[in-house]
Amino acid sequence: MPVVMLMRWDGVTTEQYDQVRKLVGWEEKPARGGIFHIMTHDGQAMRVTDVWETAEHFQQFTEQRLMPGVAELNLPGEPQIEMYPVHRIFVPGAIPTS
Repeated sequence: MPVVMLMRWDGVTTEQYDQVRKLVGWEEKPARGGIFHIMTHDGQAMRVTDVWETAEHFQQFTEQRLMPGVAELNLPGEPQIEMYPVHRIFVPGAIPTS
């Protein structure tokens, strides 16, 4: 069952996010089970919204790829994560940004 993952990570900047993104390479080699990813920043915290085919796909990506990259860059603190089952997905005209 698809899930939505909501992450808030206080103190992580957009620059640090970009460093992790490049190190982990999830755009060049997308994670198995990943459906949708968006990152925003509210001036204090990085906020990520993902949709995954299953919670297990997210967990596998986190353990095998994301957290090793986070550890290598020594990012501050810990993320707050919430996960919920998806009822419906609708993305009309989604446009990727750089």
